[in-house]
Order: sequence, then C-alpha cells, then structure tokens
Amino acid sequence: MFIDALGWELVRAENFLSDDFPCRTKVEMQFGYSCAAVPTILTGERPARHGHLSFFYYDPKHSPFKFFKLLAPFARREKSLLNRGRVRHLISRITGKILGYSGYFQLYKVPFDRLGYFNYCEKEDIFAPGGLRPCENLRDLLEQSKLPFHISDWRKSEEENIAAAEKFIREGKGGFVFLYTAALDGLLHFHLDEPEIVRAKLAFYRDNIKKLLAAAKAHAGKVRFTVISDHGMTKLTHTVDIKSAVEKLGLVFGKDYAVCYDSTMARFYFPNPAARPAIEKVLRDFPGRIITENECRNYGIDFADHRYGDLIFLLNAGIQIAPSDMSSDPLPGMHGFDPADKDSQAVMLATEPPDFMPTTVADYFSLMKQAVGRLKAE
Repeated sequence: MFIDALGWELVRAENFLSDDFPCRTKVEMQFGYSCAAVPTILTGERPARHGHLSFFYYDPKHSPFKFFKLLAPFARREKSLLNRGRVRHLISRITGKILGYSGYFQLYKVPFDRLGYFNYCEKEDIFAPGGLRPCENLRDLLEQSKLPFHISDWRKSEEENIAAAEKFIREGKGGFVFLYTAALDGLLHFHLDEPEIVRAKLAFYRDNIKKLLAAAKAHAGKVRFTVISDHGMTKLTHTVDIKSAVEKLGLVFGKDYAVCYDSTMARFYFPNPAARPAIEKVLRDFPGRIITENECRNYGIDFADHRYGDLIFLLNAGIQIAPSDMSSDPLPGMHGFDPADKDSQAVMLATEPPDFMPTTVADYFSLMKQAVGRLKAE
C-alpha cells in the first residue's frame, strides 16, 4: 500500500500502526517531487534513467505548447479568467485530451507566453504496461509473472481503490496487490498545522488497513502487508520571490536564459552562457544552494542533456518560491526539499521482516520484485 506523503516524522509522532506493523524504518526520498518519486518506486531506477524529475523541461524545438502564445495577451490582463485555478484545470484537461496524453497532466501556473519553451515528461500512464519504457515498471513485472494481481487506478478516489483492493482480496485468488492512495498529500499541503484533521485521516487509513489485513488473513495462508511512502511534508516558514529578482537583470527569456520556478527549487537554462554569472550572483542573496555535479550523481539526476536544468537552485527546508510556476501563493506544507532533511524522510512499515531494509525509495521495487518471486515459488 502506497500512502503519498506519509513521512517518518508523522509516523513516529503518532505511533502509526505500531501494533500490526512492527517492522518500520525511515527511507530517504528521491530528490524532487512525487512526479520523480513514483516512477522511481515503480521501476527501481533513478530519474536520469526513467526520465522523470519535474513535469516541465526546456525543449523549445519540440514543445507541444507553442499554440498557447495566442492566449498570452488575454492572460496578462488583470484578474483574467485564464489565471483562475478552475479555468487552468479545465484548459489542462482539454489540452491533455487533444495531445493524447494518458498520464497525469496539469499546466499549473506556467505563464502562457512561456509554455512554448517547454515540454512535459508524463505523457503516458506510468502504471500502464510500457508506461516507463525503456525501464521495466511494476505492471510489466506483474504481467510477465503470470500471477493474479491488482493495481489501483490512480484516477479514482481512495475509497474506490480501497474497495477494489478488498474485492480482489476477498475473491481468494491470492497474488499481489498494489494499493495506491494519494489524498494525504493534498491534505497535508493545506492542513499540516491542524493535528485533528491529520489524525482523522490517519485513523481512516488505520481502520481500512486493519480491515484489509483481516480480509487477507481470512482468504490466504500467508500474508505480507507493507506500507510505503515517497516523502514527508515540511511546514512553511516563509517565502522568497526569486522571479522578480531575476527579471530585474533585464535578461531576455528564451534568448539569454529560461527557468522553471518549482515550489522549492528554480531550474535555470542558459541558451546564452554569458547570462549564468549574473543569475548565480542573484541567487547568492537567497537561502539555499546550487546543486553540485556530485550531488546530481548521488541523487540520480545527472541527465547528460541537462533537460531539467543547467543549474538547479534548491531552497532551504521550509522556504517556498512565491509566486512560482506551480502556484501564485505558498502552501502551509510542501515537499521537495533536501532529501536528508528530517521532514523529508519517507517510511516503510511491514507486518513481516522484509528481505532487506530499504534505504531509499528506489529500493521498494527490489522488495516488490522479490515478493513476486516468492509468490511464484509458492
């Protein structure tokens, strides 16, 4: 069972599932956001191999979004409807259908006049067969195994996915279940500082996990139940406006530089290498650091083509970029900071000792692969 944003600090503080899940450990998250972590979990490979780090990457030659420049003049108007969240969401749905995308697709707040410089990584459903090719994903592994299996539909609600998993379990065929639940992530983004709301959600998971565990024990001779997550959540401390500082330099976007302002990092590209020193000088005024080449290798984000940035500037934990290309306003909780930060740590909880204790979220795939092998042998 995958619970998005179930962090080690939260599990530890609330003593979550300590009775039925005695095997527990903190796990280092994948550098980046869920759009990097989930493909890493589903393949066991790092972003430089599976290709997913942040949704948007610089690719002016092949950008599928060049037509958005026609909407740019209308979006610049004060209080334009095009800048409202629901309208942007509707435009995203229509655009995804037109482009034939089967994966998760959202334009967020990327300015319409800049979309034509960027491409999008999650064009395909990463849970589908071949969805992360050339890497083998979990669905590929399970189909090749010939075992009975069930994988949740990420488009459906948690309640629907839990019910579908329980139905599969009660059919008594045994096999492998991958249950996907993502609502905790959204809840913590907005309610991290409201413990009663958070505890109610944890109680929802606890009750349903106990119900699923009881159903599995009633229909199978051997049951192993493992809960995994991708990252924790960090409380907002304050915001910084990197965008305004960069734009004061007078450099030309698309000619001198390009940039993606994610919530916790700014990813810069330099069509004109002479623009880099000026931007690096500006960044020295902000609380964070430029990710080194060695760190890129360690995080598995050392893309040969630098598609996710010639320079990545990561803010210190708790600080958000506002406005960003993700949102006009900061959120009470955010992830995507330094993987070593305590609030970033993910978690693994298990009813039985695993074959090995994972240290990073990339290790989950090996655990699942070994579980599939064990099921085949039995």
